[in-house]
Amino acid sequence: MSTAHVVTVSDGVFHGKRQDGSGPALVNLLSRGGFEVGQPEVVPDDAERISEAVLTAVARGVDLVVTTGGTGLGPRDVTPQTLSALFAYEVPGFGEAMRRAGVTETPMAALSRSTAGVRERTLVISVPGSQRGATESLEAVMPIVGHAIQLLHGDTAHS
Repeated sequence: MSTAHVVTVSDGVFHGKRQDGSGPALVNLLSRGGFEVGQPEVVPDDAERISEAVLTAVARGVDLVVTTGGTGLGPRDVTPQTLSALFAYEVPGFGEAMRRAGVTETPMAALSRSTAGVRERTLVISVPGSQRGATESLEAVMPIVGHAIQLLHGDTAHS
């Protein structure tokens, strides 16, 4: 069974001013998809804290890290550039697929800076912070996540 870790990036949730809707929704989605996943971690919109959360999960050997939040255009939205600095390489098709699916529901999805990349053997995906945007984005790429993880673990045989 593959393992996953969810990181909610939100000043409001971190400081107790808002409930975390997207983190638990993503945990539920990943669990239904066959992932072993615990409670979501919550960090503020801070590059150092985001990096620490992701690097800790990677060091634990987690197969997939999903961050939710901080992908917009606001001054505190630093998740994509923080993750890009951690990636060995980016996987642009994930962001493209998430935005393509999102704009069928709302034109605002085109503003998302959701991204994905690889650190060691861990796939890292960032999705928007709203519950709907987070789940729709992850649902859009779930059909390819398992294959991506297999490839990262060296299973490169194609049938």
